[in-house]
Amino acid sequence: MYHWDADEYRTSSSNQKRWALELLSKLDLEGSERVLDIGCGDGEITAAIAQRVPRGSAVGIDSSSDMVDLAARRFPPDRWPNASFFLKDAREIDFDEEFDAVFSNACLHWVVDHRPVLAGIRKCLKPSGRILLQMGGKGNAVTVLEAIDAVLKMPRWAAYFKGFCFPYAFYGPDDYRPWLAALGFQADRVELLPKDMVHEGEKAFAAWLRTTWLPYTERVPEPLREEFIDEIMAAHAGIRPPDADGSVHFTMVRLEVEATKGKT
Repeated sequence: MYHWDADEYRTSSSNQKRWALELLSKLDLEGSERVLDIGCGDGEITAAIAQRVPRGSAVGIDSSSDMVDLAARRFPPDRWPNASFFLKDAREIDFDEEFDAVFSNACLHWVVDHRPVLAGIRKCLKPSGRILLQMGGKGNAVTVLEAIDAVLKMPRWAAYFKGFCFPYAFYGPDDYRPWLAALGFQADRVELLPKDMVHEGEKAFAAWLRTTWLPYTERVPEPLREEFIDEIMAAHAGIRPPDADGSVHFTMVRLEVEATKGKT
């Protein structure tokens, strides 16, 4: 379990939120559905879902208590009566046929084994319920990972990463389709989509590394973390230099999954 800085994440996750809203536009809602948002973070996307279902409701879950607390403060029940937030691990979803749709963005690449996640999703969906998921996919963040690997080989940092295992699950359609089929989902669309992530300058790049690359940064003693982040940024600049205006680009790859719960 990592320590998420919920407030800093809220200010440094504009790319993830932009992609989440693009994804949400693909979820056809009539307005009366009950929707589960897995990995709700600061609650902004759950609230956007709640606005789209004025006669229904949106439930956000996250494994970070800091995130759930921030979401509940930002979107309190007296002003958002059809939005609610709960502390819950994606692998332990235990609702029983409550939801018409399950949505998730930029979350599930943190989970290595997706089969218990998908089993929980199936259990929580009503008959013919739908899922719309997007996560880091095969080939994601190649230049960032190349830069990090270069830094981890430096003698100064290598000692902190003895026994370290790659922490993310970047899958492709060939991985996902059999899991869906085994659990009785009809795969409507499973594809990899390239995305251009842009951070406007080194400060924004550093904030993104600090708030979302926790499996790496949290292995380094806190007094050294900013220097560690600076090393990663310098290595990345050697691989893919910033634009003339200082903007830093990353080629990200997202796995997008649309499926429907079968009758059996």
